[in-house]
Order: sequence, then structure tokens, then C-alpha cells
Amino acid sequence: MERIGFIGLGSQGAPMARRIVDEGHPLTVWARRAASTEPFADTGAVVAATPAELASRSDIVCLCVVADADVEDVLTRADGVFAGLASGGVVVVHATIHPDTCRRIAAEAAPRGIAVVDAPVSGGGQAAAARRLLVMAGGDKADVERCRPVFEAFADPVIHLGPLGSGQAAKALNNFVFTVQVGLALDTFALADGLGMDRAAVAQVLANGTGGTRAAGILAASGFNLGGLRQARSLLRKDVDILLDLVRADGPAADPAVLAELAERTLATLAEEPPA
Repeated sequence: MERIGFIGLGSQGAPMARRIVDEGHPLTVWARRAASTEPFADTGAVVAATPAELASRSDIVCLCVVADADVEDVLTRADGVFAGLASGGVVVVHATIHPDTCRRIAAEAAPRGIAVVDAPVSGGGQAAAARRLLVMAGGDKADVERCRPVFEAFADPVIHLGPLGSGQAAKALNNFVFTVQVGLALDTFALADGLGMDRAAVAQVLANGTGGTRAAGILAASGFNLGGLRQARSLLRKDVDILLDLVRADGPAADPAVLAELAERTLATLAEEPPA
């Protein structure tokens, strides 16, 4: 099996890494905080002192950090992944970042003989633990197929969308549409309130009818508590901005202005202070 390095052991990354080692892949992990690696003490995973050491022990290095700057830091710092990964290695970007950042990283990796695959994910830590995460992959077909057995340790389906950056574009579109749907769900339940209908009953109707969405289901499952979505607002803001930047750059025939307005309304709602 390929030797795997994994950086980014948060609520999403830790279950992914756990599935990788449980499938029998030789795994090396690194984290800025020692506490993040402690849950792997009962596995065969090796804890590296630096990203470079992790890379030297790996054939494929997976990054599940937060933002573009985090990805570039762990790759290019003096003791970063590029300092330790041998020619023939692959860097997999599970973080949701701008496609242009992926292409810039690939340009730096190519002279080193290193391939880059973008493979953002959707579904959350519980889906990863249950092997039901969605992986949206972009990159050379051979590189994606090489990584597929690793992805299948925690994901189903794994979808190859095209060249490098395609996975990031799909993830941005997915989260943009989700943000719009959150706003529509909030308006829907407010309309139900105005009509004197019971929210919980309406949620059951939507869950079994043609008008339901994943966003409406998430709101209902939370008891209509926006706390979790408010915590995710900065990530949704980032992904909406990526999608709108891609629209401006590519100038598609479709005009997303109405959807963009709905997304902005959702983000504004999530920025409001919850009632005391």
C-alpha cells in the first residue's frame, strides 16, 4: 500500500485519517498541537516532528487544513512538505481553497516531480467515519486513480470532475447552492409560522415531499437552532466568494445575480446576534 501522510486533524480530517490507518495504510501524521495527534496513539500511525519529516515518510500527502494560506504554509515553509517529499509523490488538497491556488501550488510542485490533486470533501466527520464522505477530485486521471484507494477508505462517492481545480470549483458551487438553500429554508419556515402551521410538522412534510432540501433537513434536525450554521458562516462566506470570483473570471452565460442575492441574505442573517 502507498504510504500516506495526513496534515489537518480537525473535526473533518481526524475521522478521515482514522479511516485511512484502519484500512491498513501506513500513516504518518503531523499537527501544530500535540493534542491533535493523541487520538492516534492506539493506532500504527507515526507522529512526525515536522511536515518535511512527514513527507519523507510518505508517497501521498493529504492536507485537510482550513484556508489557502494554511495549505501554502505547510507546503512551502522551510520545514514544509516540499522539503521532504520525494519525486513521484502526490500532494492531495482536501481543504476548500481557490482553484488558482491549486494551480499555483502545482506549478511549484512540478519541477520537483510532485503531482497535485485537489479533492475537497463534503459531508462532515460522521460521514467520513461511516465511509460516506463525498470527494470531488480534480487533476490528472492517473494521479486521481492512484489516490482513489485512499479516498475510498472514507468516501463514497469519489467523483473525478476534470483537470486540476475542477474539484474546488464543484465544492464552491455546492456550498454556494447550500447557502442559498439555507436562506430559502429560513423563509419557508417563517412562511409556515405566518400561516399558523407547526414547524416540526412542516419539516416532516418537506422531508418526504418534493419541496424538501438538505438545508431544510439540517435546520429541522437542529431544532431550528442556527448556532452551528453561524459557526460555519466564515467558511460559507469564503466558498461563496470563491464561486463568485470564478463567475467573474469565466463570464458564463448564466447570470447568478438572483442566487447571489439570496446567498448574501443568508450570510447576513447568520451574522445577526441570536436573540437572548
